Amino acid sequence: MSGNSDPLTPRAKLAVTAGKAAAAVSRAAGRGSGSVIGGRVALKLDPDLLARLATHLDVILVSATNGKTTTTRLIAEALRAAGPVVSNALGANMPAGITSALAGGSDSRYAVIEVDEKYLSGVARDTDPKCIALLNLSRDQLDRAAETRMMAEHWREGLAGSKAVVIANADDPLVVWAASSSPNVVWVAAGQMWKDDAWSCPSCGGVMQRPGDDWYCGECGFRRPTPSWALSGDHVLDPHGSAWPIHLQLPGRANKANAASSAAVAAVFGVPPQVALERMYQVQAVAGRYDVVQFMQRDLRLLLAKNPAGWLETFSLIDPPPTPVILSVNARGADGTDTSWLWDVDYTQLTGHPIFVLGDRKLDLAVRLEVANQQFQVCENLDQAVQLAPPGRIEVVANYTAFQDLRRRVGN
Repeated sequence: MSGNSDPLTPRAKLAVTAGKAAAAVSRAAGRGSGSVIGGRVALKLDPDLLARLATHLDVILVSATNGKTTTTRLIAEALRAAGPVVSNALGANMPAGITSALAGGSDSRYAVIEVDEKYLSGVARDTDPKCIALLNLSRDQLDRAAETRMMAEHWREGLAGSKAVVIANADDPLVVWAASSSPNVVWVAAGQMWKDDAWSCPSCGGVMQRPGDDWYCGECGFRRPTPSWALSGDHVLDPHGSAWPIHLQLPGRANKANAASSAAVAAVFGVPPQVALERMYQVQAVAGRYDVVQFMQRDLRLLLAKNPAGWLETFSLIDPPPTPVILSVNARGADGTDTSWLWDVDYTQLTGHPIFVLGDRKLDLAVRLEVANQQFQVCENLDQAVQLAPPGRIEVVANYTAFQDLRRRVGN
């Protein structure tokens, strides 16, 4: 650990107090957790507060297009074997939310922080992380986020010369290119299900060759690095070649990949894979994701999917036909207002499922499903969809604000 026992100046302490008060007012008004408004108020009073709050912590940053909230939870759970942890567990992943989270961690040893891709370089500059986990990069929020190659370049510039140990996915060419500017990288073979953003070489623009699980650019020689950690079926292979079983309550291959990366991060801080993976079993749901809830005498499983790569992973999780599926899509500020990404999702994977469509952009989704020759019904709200759904557990897939709407409706 670095820093002294109390790095906070009187101004910083005032900023923390004011931020907590603003958050409390927001919660009392029923406007959410208050972490974002609290952080904004605190940073207004002390623009250097994030850096001050991080000085006594071993900081771990987690960034990706998909999986960062879950991976942050898994790493935090693993590191609790080595000491107290503070984390932005509710997913407020921009500087204001991160500042709020760290303000509650004065007695912690570790800070495990999810960071929005766009803000990674700035947060890394402020918090001097010991470790940075990079999981994947794919298209997302096209009206707000940069094109993926530009985002990778932003990461690459921000990581150049970083003292942090970078844990990076060797199977994602964009992540590899971004991480390669860092002098200390640990490569993890975590897999890449969605490949549509990685067919051109991020280094030279040439066409990527993808034989099997390997990849390389035939023009400039940029290629997949040799991983020291790997996901292999239901096991994590460590750098010594030992296989450690993964037992998760979270479903799907993507979460096993998240666990593999999390085990590699935990090892940086001396937590052995066996201990780290055993602790990860405690995680049952993440901010409502994967929860099974009772609503109108029916079981609903809540699944979050925000972009084409996320929907592809989610479709691999749902129970087979004729399980009913509810899809809900909004396009508010937090989602990105551009819904053109719906056309990148392969909805033919839902063939045979009774489909019910909700959300602010239900008609956009309905057009996309019609083109994909799917049978569906457009519904006014969740209640109507549940009433119309045939028997059995219902899989509910929603993007970000639609997911929050559904959680409020079911009281989750």
